[in-house]
Parts: sequence; structure tokens; C-alpha cells
Amino acid sequence: MVPHARYGNVRIHADAPTSRLRLSGDVPWRGRTLPCGLAPVRCTSNGKTDVTVSGTRGPRVAIIGCGLGGIAAAVKLKKKGLDFTVFEQSEGPGGTWWDNRYPGCEVDIASHAYSFSFLTYDWTRTHAGQEELQRYAEHVLDRFDVRRHCRFGVRVESATWDEETARYEVRLADGTAEPFEVVISCLGLLSRPRYPDWRGLDRFEGPKFHTARWEHEHDLTGKRVAVVGTGSTASQVVPAIAGKVGQLYVFQRQPGWVLPKGERDFTARERAIFRRLPFVQKIRRLFMFWKFRMVFKGYNPRGRMQRKILRLCHEYLEKTVEDPKLRAQLTPDYPWACKRPVLSTGFYPALNRPNVELVPHAVTRVTPNGIVDATGVEHDIDVLIMATGFETTKFLASLDVRGTGGVSIHDTWKDDPRAFLGITVPGYPNFFMLYGPNTNGGFSVIAQLERQAEVAARTVAEMRRKRFRAVDTRPSATDRWVRWVDGQIGKNTSSSDGGCTNYYHAESGRNVTQWPKPHGEYYLLTKALPFFGFIKVR
Repeated sequence: MVPHARYGNVRIHADAPTSRLRLSGDVPWRGRTLPCGLAPVRCTSNGKTDVTVSGTRGPRVAIIGCGLGGIAAAVKLKKKGLDFTVFEQSEGPGGTWWDNRYPGCEVDIASHAYSFSFLTYDWTRTHAGQEELQRYAEHVLDRFDVRRHCRFGVRVESATWDEETARYEVRLADGTAEPFEVVISCLGLLSRPRYPDWRGLDRFEGPKFHTARWEHEHDLTGKRVAVVGTGSTASQVVPAIAGKVGQLYVFQRQPGWVLPKGERDFTARERAIFRRLPFVQKIRRLFMFWKFRMVFKGYNPRGRMQRKILRLCHEYLEKTVEDPKLRAQLTPDYPWACKRPVLSTGFYPALNRPNVELVPHAVTRVTPNGIVDATGVEHDIDVLIMATGFETTKFLASLDVRGTGGVSIHDTWKDDPRAFLGITVPGYPNFFMLYGPNTNGGFSVIAQLERQAEVAARTVAEMRRKRFRAVDTRPSATDRWVRWVDGQIGKNTSSSDGGCTNYYHAESGRNVTQWPKPHGEYYLLTKALPFFGFIKVR
């Protein structure tokens, strides 16, 4: 954990228990507090609601999505004795790890960091694969008795705020609707695959599919296969199928910086130590977060760590790729971390195989039997695999959220999503997001999700304790937060002028996905911001 974090000209110190965080600097709003910067909403109804605000029930909460974010929210609410229902459109939990089942699928963050702080787990690999991650999601769900709160195979279409009753009408895909006092969206950043708009794509006669919707019924043995993309997903798919296919074309629009992941199985001795001495696993996890703080210095495009990491990337490329021409095609011309860094031990070696060809050009169109690249060359293929990423900047795209006055959140954002702490939006009372704008990163997204879940659960618990009917976010708090985040992003390599093509920027030009600091700062800010002055509800 870091000793302090800065928010504007306010210094947040971590030398005291989090319930008594010490602040110094300009704290103009101190002394008037409400959890997570929320202000009261005056409901127009004069009658009493039937919401139980004492005992163990409190406001009814709808959690939309049962990925790891939804599971985190459910566990936090469960621990506080709150009433909730989890809606999940898939037939099981796991979110992205339920959907993504392509060959070679695994996490590129160490397993002990890509897990919740409140539960140790017997991981078998340093970097867990999809099946183990799915088992982990199931384990947490059952360990905290959350499954009985889940409704699988149920898709939520909309959530509309009713100012008279201080409730959301949550409408499901089957046409039914249910009332909830609080809604927590856990839809995730990687829930909607991005399909390219190549001319002629619909005319391709062979199998074609996105990696997030892998069609396992197709046997790739001996086939001519195209993988479009060279990001994190493609770097896993390519080595997994290269030994099976007859010919593999890898289409690269822009090269990315690659470092080895160093994945391996834990030894039996290591696993025994982690099981018998859980604190060792916790210490290992904390060490990983500390180590990332050092690596994060590389996000400064002019810093010493940036130069060090670039040197390591060049050395790895030189050592791993044999052909000088291929090495040149794989060398980026922009700073490290301008786009998401790739961690892969198998990607470069796979490109050395005689049946694998890197095509260093974008795809312009598709024919019935092949792909035409930007130079006009057509490549005949049997199977087309799109590793083209996700619609990361279109937050809540599959959910119609309407707040005060019936205004849609998408009309409020106008292609420029923003939220206080990445969690709440002014004008949308009792509505919370996990994995919202500018919360991606920080090393482990699981740690980020856990903090967001805690903020939401803590606020709902406070609503029950103080008998609040509704809480909302102050626009001034949101504006200040967004200005601060934008200012921090402008200092690192993920800013809009980094020179690369990444998935961070909305049509407005703002980076709307990335958290600009290590996780420690987000941890402290989500602990401390309630102290920045938000009035109590009377």
C-alpha cells in the first residue's frame, strides 16, 4: 500500500486506520459527509415506502451481471445483510470467462493478484487458464452462498427510475418488470465483441467468428486460417492453433510491445505452502502490487523506467524472432503502454513456424474465399477468426438506464461517458456501476472491482441505517473528479497523442477507459473521498 495519494492539492495519508484517514491541504468540503460523495434526493411522494430499512433487509438491490464484478458486489452486500438479486443473461457465472473459451485462453495477470483479497484459493498455475478461472468464479459464488440469489439465463433490458416511489423498474427481456430500490450494473468492459465493418464480410463462404464467440464445432486441422489482430487475445490464440492448422495468416494493423509472461504450473510444494500458510499467498499478492508500482513508472514516456522496459522488449524480440525482416515488422514506433502491453511467451515463437505468416497490413475487404489486405493482396483462407477486441468505450450499451426526468444515461453522456469514481452518475439516483469509466487498469481489475463493490455496498448499508430513500451524486464532485483523472492521464503514455491505436478513447477524443494510477491510489481515494464533504440526508 502506498503511504499517500494526491487528489488535486489534497494529500491523503495512509498512516492511520481507514476510518480515520488523515487529510491535509485544501479540503473545502470537509465535515459534511455521506458515503462515496452522494447527496440527498427529494422524492415527490409523501407516502411511506414499503422498503424495510431496519433489520437485515434494507433496500432491494438488483445486480446486473454475474461476472467477477457481480460476484464481488453480491459478496459485499451479503456480508452487510442486504437483500439482492443477481441477473445474468448467460447460463452460468463468470462473465468474460464464461464467454471467452477460445484455445489458449488465460489471464495475463498473475493468479494471486487476479483474485479477491477476502478469499485465498488453491491456484494450480501462476497465470490461470479459462477453465480454472471459471471454477474460481463458481467457488466464490458457492463459498458465500450467493448462487441462490442468482437468476441465470435472464437478460435485463432497462432500468427506469420512478421519482414517486424512489425505485427502479427493472424490465427483463421476457417483457416482465420488477421493482428495486437500488441497481448495480456489473456489465463489464469486455462484454460486447467488436465486429469489423469490412466490405464483403457477409459473403465469406467459410466459418467466421469472433474469439469471444468461438465456434468449437469447426475442426481447424490442416485448414488455411486467418487470425485478424495481434493484441492480447491473438497472442494466445496464435500459439494455441499454430501446430494444428495447415497455414496460418496473422493480420497485424499495428505492432505491439511484447514481453514474456513467464507462466508455469505451481509445484506441489508451492501449492501446499499456499494452502497451509494462507498469509504467504497474501504476502505474495501484496508484493505483486508493489512490483507493479515500480513498473507503472514506465507509463511516463520520458522516464527511466520507460527506457528500461523498451530495452527489455527489444532484447526479447531480438532473442526470440529469427528473421530480421519479421523483427522489423514487429517493432512498434510508439512508447511502451501507449496501447495495452502484450504478455506472451508463445506468440513470437509461433511466428517463427514455417506454416505461420505475419501480414503486416490491415484488412480492407473480404471475398468469398479470402481476405484482401491494404496492399491489395488477396490471401485464400478456409476459416476467418476475428481477434478484433471489444466495444470498450460504449459503457452500458446493452442497458437502457433512465434517471431523473426519464433521461437516458446515453443521452447524458453523448459518447463521452464519465462518472464519479467511475461508479455513480449525477441524475441517476441509487444507480452504481462496476468497471465504469476510467477504472480499467491499476494492475488487477479484480482489485478495482472489489473496491467499487465495497463503495456501492457501503452506501446501500448507510441508506438502510439512516433510512435514506435515495442518494445521488453531486455534479460538482463528478466534474472535479473527471478533471483530475483527465489531468493524470495527460501525463502518461495512454493519452490521446501517444501515437498508437488503442481501445481507450471515445468519439469525443477523451480516454474514457483507463485508470491513470496504480491500484493503491484508487484504493485510498475510494476510502477517503467520503471525507471530502457531501451533506447528510436529514
